[in-house]
Formats: sequence, structure tokens, C-alpha cells
Amino acid sequence: MKVVLITGGSSGIGKSIGDFLTQHNFIVYGTTRDPSKYLDSKFNLIKSDINKRNDIISLINYVIEKENRIDVLINNAGIGFTGPIEDSNLDDIEKLFNTNFFGPIQIIKCVLPHMRFQKSGLIINITSIAGYIGLPYRGIYSSSKSALEVLTEALRMEVKDFNIKVTNIAPGDFKTSIVNRRIDSFDNKESVYFEKYYRTWKAMNSHVEKSGSDPILVSKLVYKIINTPNPKIHYKVGTFFQKFSIILKRILPDLIFEKILIKYSKL
Repeated sequence: MKVVLITGGSSGIGKSIGDFLTQHNFIVYGTTRDPSKYLDSKFNLIKSDINKRNDIISLINYVIEKENRIDVLINNAGIGFTGPIEDSNLDDIEKLFNTNFFGPIQIIKCVLPHMRFQKSGLIINITSIAGYIGLPYRGIYSSSKSALEVLTEALRMEVKDFNIKVTNIAPGDFKTSIVNRRIDSFDNKESVYFEKYYRTWKAMNSHVEKSGSDPILVSKLVYKIINTPNPKIHYKVGTFFQKFSIILKRILPDLIFEKILIKYSKL
């Protein structure tokens, strides 16, 4: 049985992946900041903060001691972010990048020596369709996910000689608790951005609530990738429009695509 480690395994997409893989006879470990809140979890939850290097080292050592290997790492832990770039708090921006980008880098660095030793491994980075597009009032979030996309491309080439595969999955909007955990780094009603930001913010929340997809779609894709000998570099999962928006960006002139985004974002 393959050993899988998922960051952010207590809720949302991470929990769905962990439950699904457990049902298909994988040995699954997930991370959370407080395992005592999830005593009914179907798989092993370990207390760990991916922003703390010592926590990551202890986490990897624990799984290796228990199972002697880690076959699949799924970098799923992440937080959302909204706010106009000019008015967003720099401490909030740093917190976002620590979780969405630097955290995954740290855990990758700790897992790779073990995967090289066992001469095999798979790393799946959960990014976002938003990482392909600079969305208004979500530009900082988009940037963090875009950075992880590009990192995946580079890492694949660096570790290919060690029989380690690297890929990413870019989800669209899914029904998870990310809205409740999102950093809304803006509450200045006197700002010149407030009216349009607030309108976009409400539309965004409404869309996730009404049209968000079921996380099981991501879980099934993860299962498919694990059983694929040579995974692709990029996978997208979401509604037709969300996936098609990436194609539109590639084929349309920049200014026309920008006008579409402005209209879609109610600006």
C-alpha cells in the first residue's frame, strides 16, 4: 500500500482526498493544527504547522518512522485572500505567502531526500485556476498560486532523474470552508476602492456558495494521477467556464480578455 501525506487534511479538499484514498486502501496521513477537533477522521491526522520548519521536520520523521517511506506528498494546505493591492496589509500578504508558497517549499525540501533514497515518489501541488489569471481584488492570492505553478514546472525537471514525478492540480471554485478562513485584508470604507471591491467580494462569495463544485472531483483526479505512470504537468478541475477561461486568455488579445474580466467582476 502506498503512503500518502496531505497538508491541510482536516477539512475541505484535503479531507475529501484523504477520505477517498483511505477508502481505496492507501495509508494516509494528514496535517492539522489541532487533531483533537477531528477525532472521527477516517485517516491519521498529525498536529503540524507548515509555517514552522521544526513542525515539518517532526512530521516527516514521524511518518518515516511509522511507514519507512512517503510515496505521495500532496501540498494542499492554503488560505484565500482578497483586497485591493494598494490597501492590503503587508503582514497579511506575508502570512498568505508563508502558507501558500513558502510552506510547500519547506515540506518539499524535507520530503525529497527520502524520495531520492527510495528512488520513487510523487508530489502533487494543489494550486488554483486563479493562479493563471490576475483577478481584480484577488491579485495577491492569484500571485501565490501562480508562483507554486511555476515552481512545479521547474521542480519536475530537477528531480526527473530520481524517478520522482511532480505535477499540480488547479481547482476552480469548490464548496469548502476556504471562504471562512480567507484573509479579507481590507475594511476601509473611506477607500477609493471600497465600493467596487465590496461589490466584487459579495459576487465572489455568492458564486462559491451557489456554484461551487463538490471536492470529490479533486479526490478522484488525485486518485487517477497517482495511478498514472507519467502525470502531466498541469491539471485543471472545475466548471467548464472556469477551465475555458484559461484557454480564452491564451487565444484572445490581452485587452479583450481584460474587458471580459472587468465585466465578469462587475467593475
